[in-house]
Amino acid sequence: MYKGQLKNWNGKKGFGFIRSEELSQDTFIHISQLKSMSRQPKIGDVIYFDVEKQQNGKTRAINSSIEGVAVKSSYKPEVQIEKSSSVKTICFSILAVIAIGFFAFERLNLAPSNVQEPLSLSSSHAVLDNTKSAFKCDGRQHCSEMTSLSEAKFFINHCPDTKMDGDNDGMPCESDSRF
Repeated sequence: MYKGQLKNWNGKKGFGFIRSEELSQDTFIHISQLKSMSRQPKIGDVIYFDVEKQQNGKTRAINSSIEGVAVKSSYKPEVQIEKSSSVKTICFSILAVIAIGFFAFERLNLAPSNVQEPLSLSSSHAVLDNTKSAFKCDGRQHCSEMTSLSEAKFFINHCPDTKMDGDNDGMPCESDSRF
């Protein structure tokens, strides 16, 4: 390991030269070799360094330190770890709330209505017995296949794969002028 004095330093570009009595020429040093130091180098600082010969024949300082200047700790404060962890926790919480809200909304939207409109007398499926439903699922899916609005409401609330409520607001056949 060599000992030398920082002869000049360009802070904007992050390099300088070290003069050492042990070496015949000044040695180039880059800021990356002093990244563990707690402050930037200053002209006149005593620098300890090893020398690496480059392909162009010049030398550069490696494994460098500034005499009397503290080395930065490689320990990362827990605050950064907690911050990272808390950001993940917040994101996860937000996603969980959105998912729960979505499923609750869908469940409320899909729940059958307990209120039924009175039976239409024009319905061919009307049953006079009040203990049974006036309609039954028979595979019909479209408004054009319905004979009344109450029949369409029964189908969207009780039968699978109906295609009568395009905006999912619970009102079937809104654009059908017959109802």
